[in-house]
Amino acid sequence: MAMTTDVHLRDLRYFHAVAEELHFTRAAERLYVSQPALSKQIRALERQLSVELFRRDRHGVALTGAGEALLPHARRVLEDWAAGAAAVETARSAQRSTLVVGMSTSPGRGGLLPAIRSRFTAAHPEAVLRVRQVSWEDPTAGLADGDVDVAFVWLPLPDAGRYAWTVVAEEPRLVALPDTHPLAGRAELTFADLSDEPFLALPESAGPLRDHWLALDERAGRPVRIGAEIAGTEETYEALVAGLGICLVAEGNAPLITLGGVVTRPVHGLTPTRYALAWRTEDGRRPLVRGYAAACRAVAGG
Repeated sequence: MAMTTDVHLRDLRYFHAVAEELHFTRAAERLYVSQPALSKQIRALERQLSVELFRRDRHGVALTGAGEALLPHARRVLEDWAAGAAAVETARSAQRSTLVVGMSTSPGRGGLLPAIRSRFTAAHPEAVLRVRQVSWEDPTAGLADGDVDVAFVWLPLPDAGRYAWTVVAEEPRLVALPDTHPLAGRAELTFADLSDEPFLALPESAGPLRDHWLALDERAGRPVRIGAEIAGTEETYEALVAGLGICLVAEGNAPLITLGGVVTRPVHGLTPTRYALAWRTEDGRRPLVRGYAAACRAVAGG
């Protein structure tokens, strides 16, 4: 007859204690259970295995041949489980003390990241900070799929109700264009000057953020001409130099693309853009998330 496989760890623990003590009352005390409950549990285990594990007589308790055979295996299972539980606990505390920070472009902005890091690690010396670069295809910079704990993002976020944030910087949106462009000769522009130009667009997956950088709100329903799609800083620079289109850029990011052949100009009548540190609403109570947000507020406020 096949031995049933769903023996509980608790049953093995009870068996092991009785096998070591060879005394039901002492084993019950060691396990913090009542002696009748322990006897009942052992009998149930014997029924399940269709074999006697202990001989009980007036001389006391002894292991049967089957009990002797089971003991080293029960011991090994219990040791393995203890090691497994310890490994889980180690992983759990490592997880609790690691904070993963997502971003799509490095925040730059006068050493923002190092300043936040030093403030955060002073308050949380046990914590490990990891930075993860996420492509522009994900406007939440890793928050949506749980890859990161906090992220530097541009507002608006898709599915905004899922997140909370603290604004790090509010910056004008400039226009970036090749220096050979007819409009590059003017010191400043209005959005009306730009609205018929081909624009570089973020991937469709960026949702409301794509619309924000195409300035859909400012177009009063007029359609946009898309010159090309861009999913990173280098691609943006290449597309600008190649004359595929123009694009809006936050003032703090202008240095990333105004390399040879590209210039930026202020644009009148465009609302500013907001750069924020965001997290999933349900993580707002996690000590490291709160700590990083506090460090961020202190640095941005300062």
